[in-house]
Formats: sequence, C-alpha cells, structure tokens
Amino acid sequence: MDPETLRAECPAYESGCYLNTGASGPSPERVVEAVAGFERHHQYHAPHEEGPYTAAFDALSSAREAVASLLGANAEQIALTRSTVEGITHVAGAIDWEPGDVIVRTDLEHPAGELPWQHLRRREGVELREIPTTGGRIEMDRLPELLADARLVCLSSLAWNYGTRLPVAEVVERAHDAGALVLVDSVQSVGQMPVDVSEWGADFVAASGHKWLLGPWGAGFLYLDNPGEFQPQRIGYFSVDPNTKGGGDYEFRQSARRFELGTTAVGTYVGLETAIETIQAVGLETVEKRVDRLRNRLVDGLGDRLVSPPDARSGLVVFEAADPEGLVDRLADEDIQIRSLSDPHACRVSVHAVNTADDIDRLLEAL
Repeated sequence: MDPETLRAECPAYESGCYLNTGASGPSPERVVEAVAGFERHHQYHAPHEEGPYTAAFDALSSAREAVASLLGANAEQIALTRSTVEGITHVAGAIDWEPGDVIVRTDLEHPAGELPWQHLRRREGVELREIPTTGGRIEMDRLPELLADARLVCLSSLAWNYGTRLPVAEVVERAHDAGALVLVDSVQSVGQMPVDVSEWGADFVAASGHKWLLGPWGAGFLYLDNPGEFQPQRIGYFSVDPNTKGGGDYEFRQSARRFELGTTAVGTYVGLETAIETIQAVGLETVEKRVDRLRNRLVDGLGDRLVSPPDARSGLVVFEAADPEGLVDRLADEDIQIRSLSDPHACRVSVHAVNTADDIDRLLEAL
C-alpha cells in the first residue's frame, strides 16, 4: 500500500486539511469496519458459534501479537491498556515506593508523564527531579547528578511540544548504570517511525494507537521487559493464572497480562490490530521518509517563525504565532486543523504520511 491509497481510505481528509495527528489520527475506513465487524460477529454470531469469550480472547491475543510485531517484542511482554497514561499508571502502581525514592523525568513531558509522579509525591512522599532541556533537547551533562540514587526515569521518545527525538538508548544505559528503571512514553513515535524496544533497552514502554497509527480511541499498550518482576496494584480475573485462582489462592500470570483486569471493549483492539497491519503495509520506513520530505517543505516555508529545531526529524513542527489560540480558530474556519501549545506558547503542526504537499502549501498560504 502507498500513502496515497491510505489517505484515500481516510474520509476525514476529504473534507479539509487535517494536520493534527499528534493529537488524534483519523482512522481509515478499514479500521472502523474492523471494529464494527467484530462487534457484529461478537453480538450476532459468536454466542451460537465459538462463544463470546472465545471470540474475545482470540481477538485480544491477536492484538497482542500485532503490538509485539510493531515493537520488536514478544506477546508475553505486552499488556493491552486503554491509553498511554493507563500504561504509565500501571507502572507507577507496580513499584513499592518508599518516602524519599527518586523519580526523574524531563521538563518537557506530557501531563501523562507528569501527573502520576506528582500524585506519588503527594501520596508516598517520593522526590521528583527534572532533567532540564533546551529547545526540546536534553542537557545530557546534568544526568550524572540527577540520576544519583534514582529509582525510576520517565521520558518521552519524542517531545510532544518540540518534535525532537530524545536519546532514549543513551539515557537508558546511563540510568541502568545508576541502578534506575526506565519508562518510555512512545506515543508520538509509534506509527510515524520504526520502533524497536530492544534497541532502547527500556524496562517499560507505553503508547496508544489513536495518534500516528490511525487507530481507534481506547486501545493502548504497555511493554514490560520482565513482566514477572512487577506486581500490579490492581487485580482481576484476567490478571491471574487460571489454574490458581480457586479456593482463595491465586498467582499472577508471568506474562504482561497480569496488568489486564477483565471484560473490556474488545472491538477497539481489533481496530488497533488492523491499524498496525495497515501502517506496516505502507511501511514505517516509507512513512518516515515521506514525513521527512513534507516536514522539510513546511520548515522551509515557515522560515524564522520555526520554534522546533530545524533538524528535529519528526512530523511535529512548532512555530511562533502572536496569538496561537486565535490562529488555530481562524485556520479552523478555513478547514485547516492544527493545535496550540501552552509551553512553548506556540502552534503545532502534525505532518503524517497521509498528508500531501498540497496540505503543506495550503497551510503556508493561509499563514
């Protein structure tokens, strides 16, 4: 499949210029039909055929396999979640915190990578440290002092407010040398570039499918390098070994499924699997190269207004505006969708492979 074919399958791109994938990526028809098709089968036919639970469990298992193939992992390391922040919260609850434990994060994390740790500081008395950044880039010389005695490091693979790729593998190596675990928020990376968790070496990677993968809302995932080492804070009958949950005794599953609870909306994960298969059919290398070409076109046109580093190498492009919120509203009146940011106080454009040079030119002409 080529990017033009994928675009033609996304009705949202027919009615206007959509450049806000970093917030939410409109799904192609095949993804929506996969969700609806599963629901029809599950409600109409499965009760008298394989059974509703068998249909659901088979679909969830297949979705885990699809996520594993996307990340270069195995399905035993994948827990299905509803969102990135749910995965991060799972990790926050799976560690036995003590007052004074140190959590390190960058100063450009999304609220999903801030709020769980702020809550732990309030509830458990942990210490929070920030890795300073300049223009979306980590000040690496500060790492030794900040990582000293750290228990966990949380960082994004790609800065949502600058579009910069963070040096995940290097941070992971330094954090591990200091004895800290590492959690990566990869939601802005999966779907717009290849992601191989083995190259990062992180202990946890959280993401969801409703952005660059063009999947449905409500379908996310959490990768755990060694899932059996962490005990979830919450428990449900999906979480435990089915051979040990009788008679008041139970053991958590050894796989990442220990972080899954019970009955859920399965159709969204069928849609996630279809979205992953679709973006893989286009090819993540193809997506990455097309995004790079379109981004360069936009960067050249923005000139001095550019806030993102010129060499940021992602589809997130941030630029200056005197009134970011007002500009977003005025562009929306012309059927051009972007978003504003609070820090930096600017506008952000999301350029995906389903976009075209005409989309970029239309935005630049409107500006």
